[in-house]
Amino acid sequence: MRRLGGVLVAAVLCGTAAACTNAPPPPLVPKTEAPVITTTGPKVTEIVVGVDDVAGGYNPHSLAAQSPITTALSSLLLPSPFRPGNDGAPQLDRNLMVSAKVTKAEPFTVTYTIRKDASWSDSAPIAAEDFYYLWQRMRAEPGVVDPAGYRLINNISAREGGKVVEVAFGKPFPGWRSLFSNLLPAHLLKDAPGTWSNVLATGFPATAGPFQVRSLDEPRGEVVLERSDRYWEVPTTLDRVVIRRATHSAMAESLSKGDNQAVLLRADAADVNLLRGIKDLTTKPVPRNEVVQVLLRPVSEQLGDVNVRKAVVAALDREALISFGTQSGPSAQFRADSYVVPPSRTGYRKTITANTLDAAASEQLLTGAGYSKTGGGWQKAGKALKLRIVAPDKAEPYVSIANRIKAQLQERGIDSEVLTPTAEDLHSKQLVESNVDIAVVPRVDAGDSAAALASSYGCAGDAPDGATPNPRNPAGFCDPAVQADLEAALNGKVLLSDVLARVEPLIAAQAVSVPLFQVVDLLGVLPTVSGVDAGAPLAGVLSGAPEWRRLDR
Repeated sequence: MRRLGGVLVAAVLCGTAAACTNAPPPPLVPKTEAPVITTTGPKVTEIVVGVDDVAGGYNPHSLAAQSPITTALSSLLLPSPFRPGNDGAPQLDRNLMVSAKVTKAEPFTVTYTIRKDASWSDSAPIAAEDFYYLWQRMRAEPGVVDPAGYRLINNISAREGGKVVEVAFGKPFPGWRSLFSNLLPAHLLKDAPGTWSNVLATGFPATAGPFQVRSLDEPRGEVVLERSDRYWEVPTTLDRVVIRRATHSAMAESLSKGDNQAVLLRADAADVNLLRGIKDLTTKPVPRNEVVQVLLRPVSEQLGDVNVRKAVVAALDREALISFGTQSGPSAQFRADSYVVPPSRTGYRKTITANTLDAAASEQLLTGAGYSKTGGGWQKAGKALKLRIVAPDKAEPYVSIANRIKAQLQERGIDSEVLTPTAEDLHSKQLVESNVDIAVVPRVDAGDSAAALASSYGCAGDAPDGATPNPRNPAGFCDPAVQADLEAALNGKVLLSDVLARVEPLIAAQAVSVPLFQVVDLLGVLPTVSGVDAGAPLAGVLSGAPEWRRLDR
């Protein structure tokens, strides 16, 4: 300021004195001085994971929202009474729960005691209303994952300020530990405008775990998770986890430069070779909790006749569909040769032993069903056989397989069209109706195979209180001949293995489902981090993120 004042005074004096020279004034900052930039605070410790996509929605209970990013985020951000252990068996999460156990045999009652300090990120307690909200939605909404267990519940009551939850069942349910995973913040959702389809459509209104969402930018393709200051247990080692969308070639480049420390991608043979070329990179398969299946829906007008369904199945080359869908990637080692249990799960047993293709049998069955072959395809009573094949829009490998099915059917003279509605519209509306003939959709494993069996192939019925009719299964299949077995497995009266031995041949004979393969991603990890692994079955790679560490910082 003194220097600046001196310059101004000199300028004024020169304006009135003839003796002033033309010499320039001294600079305000000497030219030899450079600006000094300082940083404060510790360096942020983060791990960046490359993925195929980060698009929503993020509701883990919705079939329409199933994806690796949904599994990843829900495992980190939503509370669960039980979480899968390394062997896949459910283990009590003591970060959330004090206890959870069967406390009464008649009626079958499970009592959950929640930690008093467990709360959502907005400070609301995790309590009984969260259990109640999820129960109400899971037993009534179409397109949810394995609702059969929730439909056995008769009532949920609470005490001690909602921290003790009593769940009363109408019938015993040995698989009760699979229920109430990924609880949702009922206090924010129960009275919110919109429908179930809007729940977690674009993000998480509240979270409850070691991480919280700092930003979720779908257009940019990036999710940033940071350590939650409201978490009541041991804080995470990392400050931040960044999940970033990229092409496979960009992921490889980022790994080579060290910009990414890990990647998780749906890989074909070329991608496997691409990652193999990266120095010191460790790779391993990570099975998703979804199996690609082809549903032939008995509720459709054209496939109501079992012989027509059998004819369509016989027209398909299942081996070729598996080969096309897996592209010699990790999924090729996880063929789904069972109608219920995924290949990666304990209890998986191969029950499908032959290819489905039998062109002669296909023609014979269609002829026996009253169809005749003309130059333009198959007709019955003057009406052409043209099947509607649906797959969720932009979801791979489902859309590509649907188009390949169309091509295979065309080779046998069976006309068809492929439609790709949004995943939400497909699961919540179109598969509730009867105008879809064939659906290429995931069969999702929520942890209990008996519930999966009843949810996928059981008959629809009334809710326990008679208030809300249960939506039917995605195939619209109901066979009283197998219903008793399904219920016996669900209630623990008969071993699931014994029920599957009887039921799977009946499902095959009804030509309702053609399982193909389990979707398996490829994980690549650099040695600059530790703890980044495949994770427990069903939990996903990011389930272990609270223990991840950077080794190069």
